[in-house]
Amino acid sequence: MLEVYPNLFVGNEIDEQRLRGDPNWFFIHACKEPYHRQALGYTGKAAPKNHPEYLIARRNSCLILNLIDGTDVNYVSVEIIDVALETIHANIGKTNILLHCNQGLSRSPSIALLYLARYTDLFVGLDVDKGVAEFQKIYPSYAPARGMADYIRLNWSQYQFSG
Repeated sequence: MLEVYPNLFVGNEIDEQRLRGDPNWFFIHACKEPYHRQALGYTGKAAPKNHPEYLIARRNSCLILNLIDGTDVNYVSVEIIDVALETIHANIGKTNILLHCNQGLSRSPSIALLYLARYTDLFVGLDVDKGVAEFQKIYPSYAPARGMADYIRLNWSQYQFSG
């Protein structure tokens, strides 16, 4: 677990298990397994597409995302990413936030990168490659899967800080 910005920590499933139940933390579970599956209680391959929480579930001090770490950018939902960023922004001054995925290498740090791009001036004027390189100085273990890397590459300009 690493603090990438004041009160914003990126980590993995083990970090979440260690902190679970601590009232001083807000959790963003950036992974379908096991968090989204458990929250909705589905047993098949996927949640029913007509379920009102198909993409995003909210529970006490938690945002739970139906986000897989695949090779296809089409499985990365703009709605999921935007709600995650808005939720971080709404909570960051109030509590510590653990943004995590299973291994802490791809989904959660990608969301953190986009948060920093949108809400801070850390990457102003940088193209996507330089922005990612600067983020890797903050979070050295960042290793996005192709789907997340492509999402960032395709959408970088939309997440740029505007003051």
